[in-house]
Parts: sequence; structure tokens; C-alpha cells
Amino acid sequence: MADRKEGIEQQPWTPTDLEIDVERESKLMQKMHMCIRKLENSDFYTTFLDQMETVEVLTYFLRILGSETKMQMVIYGIGSVESYDCPRLQLSFAILIKRKFDWIGDIEVFDPVLSTTETNALEALGCTVLKVNEQGRRQAVKPTMFFMPHCEAVLYDNLLHANWRSENLNQMVLFGNSFEKYEQYVSEFKNSVIVDSARFVLGVRRFSVEIVDVVSDEFFRAFHDSSWHFFKLDPQMELEFENLKTINCSTKEM
Repeated sequence: MADRKEGIEQQPWTPTDLEIDVERESKLMQKMHMCIRKLENSDFYTTFLDQMETVEVLTYFLRILGSETKMQMVIYGIGSVESYDCPRLQLSFAILIKRKFDWIGDIEVFDPVLSTTETNALEALGCTVLKVNEQGRRQAVKPTMFFMPHCEAVLYDNLLHANWRSENLNQMVLFGNSFEKYEQYVSEFKNSVIVDSARFVLGVRRFSVEIVDVVSDEFFRAFHDSSWHFFKLDPQMELEFENLKTINCSTKEM
């Protein structure tokens, strides 16, 4: 089984700019607080919370938690929260659901584009910015929520590759692009590039439950085609890497 570093070693990371700009940080914090309030007071967010609190969805989260009290959140590929509104909305959503649900634990964030200003602002908002580029290969050795809206397919694939065993997949939930849409796209256009970059995304479909989130016109760009992905596998099932287009599975001998 691949470990967390398979294929590419984790790279130590620091922001490319080392300048501390107090005025920029203050402006960014103002933008974030405004964005959080805007989202919190929206019909979109209220409807989204209602969905998360349904028996069906809460049952999935509680199954992942098991006997644990907290589910860590890992945010990959958030983008520049200083430059663009969509990353600010996505980050605001992550912060808001952590505030709402006491079973969501610490938030770790990484994107190689983050500046020193953004890093300081994220930490002021209660997040931890990773000092290594994991390239999406974090293993879910404990209950983990991966928050990855609108990431590249290869980043989802790296994550699934690193967790390609039942005990890992059963301990994670992923919020990100619809895997069903990837599958439909491949089926319709026979796109070999997507197949090559999303083998694990396509392969995990048979073991996943996808719940489409509620989207409004106001926040369409930030959240369109995003879904919750829950995985449920027999603990005795062994996932193999060969023939991933059809996914070859076998059961371990007891």
C-alpha cells in the first residue's frame, strides 16, 4: 500500500514573499469578516445547514467519527483569499461550519499560492497553515474532513491514492467537485486525459455516496457542482491498484 509520501516527497514550503504588511493584513481581515457575515446571513447558508443536519447526512458524519469526538478539517487548494471572492467565500463556509458543529476540530490549510499576508490572516482566523506541501497525500488515520472545492482532478486523485484502503476511506469525508460529473464527462466525451488524471476518482465511485449541496445564484461561482462524498467499504475489502478503470477488489482471508 502506498504511504503518504509515495511518488513525490513532501516539499518544505514557505510563502514566496516574506514581507510583513500590517495594512494589507488588516484589509484582508476586514474582507474576511465581511464575507463571513454575508454568507452567514444568506438563505444559501441556512439551507446548507438544514441539509447537514438531516438525519441522513448527520448519520454519515457520526459513522466516520465513531468513538472520536472531533473530526479534523484539512483544506487543500483554497487559492488566493486576498485576490478573489470565491476563495474567501469557500474559506468563510469552512470557518462557519466549524463554529456551528462542535465535532469539527482544528482546520489545517495549504495552497502554494498563499502569501505571507494570507498566511498571517488565516492563522488569525484560527487556522493552521501547513509548512509542507503534501500534494494532497494526507492519510486519513483518524476522522478527517477534506475540504477541497473546485480543486484540480489530480489533487483529488492524489488524496484517494494515498488512502486507497478501506480503513482510510471509511474515516474520511470529502467536500469538493462532483465525482459523478467527472464520470459523466468521461462517458460522454471519452476523455483519456481525465481518465489518466482521475483514475482513483472514477474508481471510488462504486464505494461512495454523493450528496449534492444546495447552490444559489448568488454564490454559484464559489460552490457550483460541489458535493459531499462519503465512503463506505467492507473493512475486510482489499482495494488493488491494477485495472483501476474497472477496479479490481478482493476480500482478505480471515
